[in-house]
Amino acid sequence: MEHFEKGVTPSDKQLNGSDLRVLIVHTRWNLPIVEALVKGAKETMISKHNVLAENIVIESVPGAYELPFAAKALIQSAQTQGSSASSDLLASATDLLGDLTTSADKKPDSPNPGAKKAKKGAFDAVICVGVLIKGSTMHFEYICEAVSQGIMRVGLDSNIPVIFGVLTCLNDEQAHNRAGLVPNGHNHGEDWGSAAVEMALVKNRAL
Repeated sequence: MEHFEKGVTPSDKQLNGSDLRVLIVHTRWNLPIVEALVKGAKETMISKHNVLAENIVIESVPGAYELPFAAKALIQSAQTQGSSASSDLLASATDLLGDLTTSADKKPDSPNPGAKKAKKGAFDAVICVGVLIKGSTMHFEYICEAVSQGIMRVGLDSNIPVIFGVLTCLNDEQAHNRAGLVPNGHNHGEDWGSAAVEMALVKNRAL
């Protein structure tokens, strides 16, 4: 039988996220494990997909149940700020047109006009990161279901890719393994970082 390797097969396309702005919302519940996942997602986007560090915004919430609300609120806030910034930019451009000169030796304001700057405004993708570990009550099942449905709904309602980065583990060992904190473990944050870039590019792709 052919060897089967569990996990996601990397995209065969070049995923260049240099023009993307990504939000990571993470919980402070089980924070040591969550921090490893956030680090994996962030470093993958920067080193593998060229996302600028300054274009990755990281926010935290108490627990997993709060993730959908925070993601939705931050998406809406960023979109509003982006609309305001566009209006201000248009006004500035209009003012600038009235002051145009034909001077050939006019120097640019920036010493490096070709350098990329941090983006402002709307996010191109969101990653919701958390770690749920089963306890002795039904709390685990209720939270898993609510968070899963909530995160999916935010993505569909906002038309922004929202990556489900919530581990739902039966014990501590599973969580540590999936955060890459034990030998032979794998940090799933790396997969979520790549997924965020890929889905943002899918959304923006012209067909």
